[in-house]
Amino acid sequence: MTIRVVVADDQEVVRAAFSVLLQTQPDIEVVATAADGVEAVGRSREQQPDLVLMDVRMPNLDGIEATRLLCAGDPAPKVIMLTTFDLDEYVYNALAAGASGFLLKDVTAQQLFDAVRVVAAGDAMLAPSITRRLIAQFATPRPAPRRTPAELTGRETDVLQLIAEGLSNQEIAVRLVITEETVKSHVSRLLAKLSLRDRTQAAIYAYETGLVARRQGWKR
Repeated sequence: MTIRVVVADDQEVVRAAFSVLLQTQPDIEVVATAADGVEAVGRSREQQPDLVLMDVRMPNLDGIEATRLLCAGDPAPKVIMLTTFDLDEYVYNALAAGASGFLLKDVTAQQLFDAVRVVAAGDAMLAPSITRRLIAQFATPRPAPRRTPAELTGRETDVLQLIAEGLSNQEIAVRLVITEETVKSHVSRLLAKLSLRDRTQAAIYAYETGLVARRQGWKR
């Protein structure tokens, strides 16, 4: 199945570079490009892409608001944010708005291809340490809960905490000494129980409720 992509960035060189790279892949098709947030929303609604590569800082309508509008739609495309800086303060807000992850603009071609495929498949870009750092820095944790959320089992809570640390399913399986298929089952169940869309939202939930802070002794 071909992954249909819209590339939105106010820099023409960046738009062109990402578009050309993506078009080299037989399973990825760039169906439109956009120079600002307004165009990104309009082109996406016209083309109904599977995924949007969205720059954070754009004129007329920034990437955060554009992401919020797109993710509130039905159907809603997946969104990967593009940013120049690894500690861009806007990225956390974009994740909270519905983005499934983000990439730095100096990403390698293979990392770009992998990210598009992973997010289009319904996962989130949480593996890079940079993502964990952003969520940890800009999430505002609520007071740590006195007990594990009633909806989750103890094992599901363990998996949630490790998702927030940025571990992949394979890494979680090794850490908890269980199979990768079991991890996938736990992830699916905890997302459903907490009404979360993907792993990015799960990580944000873990930080905001204090689960990760409590486990790691993280302090602001």
